[in-house]
Amino acid sequence: MSTTTVAPAPAVTEVSEGYWTRNRKVGLLILALGVLAAVIFGALATDQQARFTLSEDAGGAALEINGTFGAILFGIIAAAAGAALLAKLPGKWFLPLLAVGVIGFVLSFICWQVSAAPAGQNFMPMVNMVRGTFLLALPLIFGSLAGLLCERSGVVNVAIEGQLLMGAFSGALFGSISQSVWVGLVAAAFGGAFISALLAIFSIRYLVDQVVMGIVLNLLAVGLTGFLYERLMQTNAAAYNSAPRFGTWEVPLLSDIPVLGPALFRSNIFLYIGLLLVLVIHLALFRSRWGLRTRAIGEHPTAADTVGVKVLRLRYRNVILAGMIAGIGGASYTLALYSFTKNMIGGKGFIALAALIFGRWNPTGALLAALFFGFADQLGTYLSAINSTIPSQFLAMLPYLATMLAVAGLVGKVRGPAAAGKPYIKN
Repeated sequence: MSTTTVAPAPAVTEVSEGYWTRNRKVGLLILALGVLAAVIFGALATDQQARFTLSEDAGGAALEINGTFGAILFGIIAAAAGAALLAKLPGKWFLPLLAVGVIGFVLSFICWQVSAAPAGQNFMPMVNMVRGTFLLALPLIFGSLAGLLCERSGVVNVAIEGQLLMGAFSGALFGSISQSVWVGLVAAAFGGAFISALLAIFSIRYLVDQVVMGIVLNLLAVGLTGFLYERLMQTNAAAYNSAPRFGTWEVPLLSDIPVLGPALFRSNIFLYIGLLLVLVIHLALFRSRWGLRTRAIGEHPTAADTVGVKVLRLRYRNVILAGMIAGIGGASYTLALYSFTKNMIGGKGFIALAALIFGRWNPTGALLAALFFGFADQLGTYLSAINSTIPSQFLAMLPYLATMLAVAGLVGKVRGPAAAGKPYIKN
């Protein structure tokens, strides 16, 4: 009788992720920033009261805090959030603690700056800050939604900058010719759709690399609008660059809410359209058949095709719809704020792309990320207005520095739709 010896199964070695996990690395960074804020900002701040007014000027009700005390207190709060992250609490606490750490650091910085401002300027008008944040975030909201629709459909949209620019130009040109803001708004949507249609045709039909195609379309938009601006708008601004503007739309009762009321409910139509689009796209993307199919073709188009989804047709529709949304975002410049100038978008399309990544390809997340970048931009404007000792060139860099921090993985690893950027060839 033979005996068979069975070799013992090899021991399963547990692979440790190591001590320095993402939480701990970010926690160490936040802890260091909090300590630096408490020490440096606390030393540079003055004992003058830092006032945060609830109106648009220095008068009226205000929240006040001693500058030195506030800088130290908020620095300690940021450091405590960093220490909690360093202790590796459960993953669900990562984003809340990160938010507390960043907000604490920013508030410590603001207490220093406001308290050190010249007499009579040591206040921050909260209404203006909130209003400016939303206005500066508007093109980012529209642009990030455009990128979201494309990437959820499997098409990388690097052409957001060109779509915004073409929308701004078309709105200004046709709004001026017709002297109608509504004609300008429709024209802006079609202007963005024009760039988006080119992206769809070349990336879906002819399988051109989507990133390269997006860059080419941005250059096309810059060149085309620049040429037409010099030939038409510069030579006859009254006829071609004098579009009427949307006025302020005030919502009764809601506009009387302190701080948020004047900022949100006494604004132009673009803010209402942008917020409504965030809500509609969020509900449609996660609560409708269209949304289910869109997410399917962005993750696994072959599987979607096998159950009858027209992958290519849906991609065409979504990419063109995304261009229309971005075009309307471009019109928020020329039909509400400014006359058209060459390359007036100034890189906002790329920041919108960063907001999309920062927001984890979610409409609500993209909105919050856009507001974060808008606040960084508005903060730079405010600090320049109070003659901050920080060089103006550095202040102008604030929104771009915030963008780099966002896409450098501060919020952790994020994964976009699996099929984004990968052409689909129907068998």
